[in-house]
Amino acid sequence: MISAGDFRKGLTVEMDNSVYVIVDFQHVKPGKGSPFVRTKMKNVITGGVIEKTFSPTEKLPKAHVETKEMQYLYNDGELYYFMDLETYEQIPLNHLQVEDAIMYVKENSNVTIKFFKGEAFSVEPPNFVELVVTDTEPGFKGDTATGGSKPATVETGAVIQVPLFVNIGDTIRVDTRTGEYMERI
Repeated sequence: MISAGDFRKGLTVEMDNSVYVIVDFQHVKPGKGSPFVRTKMKNVITGGVIEKTFSPTEKLPKAHVETKEMQYLYNDGELYYFMDLETYEQIPLNHLQVEDAIMYVKENSNVTIKFFKGEAFSVEPPNFVELVVTDTEPGFKGDTATGGSKPATVETGAVIQVPLFVNIGDTIRVDTRTGEYMERI
């Protein structure tokens, strides 16, 4: 059990038969009345965000979230298949479970998958990935790194803003947390 006074960002707790991650919290000590903790919590299964206030002494059970390194194998049109690197067991996940991460993940790439009570609920790609540009407008001589940007489609289908000098066939490094171009490889 963890008390509301000990809430921190990223902490996972169980509430109302669901798992929530603390997105934001604020300890409030009003002039009159007792202090309270105002929180913004995201349901890790559905993605819904709620705001709730707690007494600092109120306790919630800490959710045990397991993480596993797995390899993305392929997509059959509806499901995305991942393989456990230790047991070679394959698990299928639907688009809702992988939608944020799959645009940065190539086949045979390793990802981190989070589980709660044996059910996968989140896929996280590596922080940085290297992807090949498959479509973009051509660059011109004299374009500089700071002179502007243009959209480019990479091999996974994601559209990323890149500097004007990046061309089709170039390999670029992308920060998957923000979706931003980092550098040309």
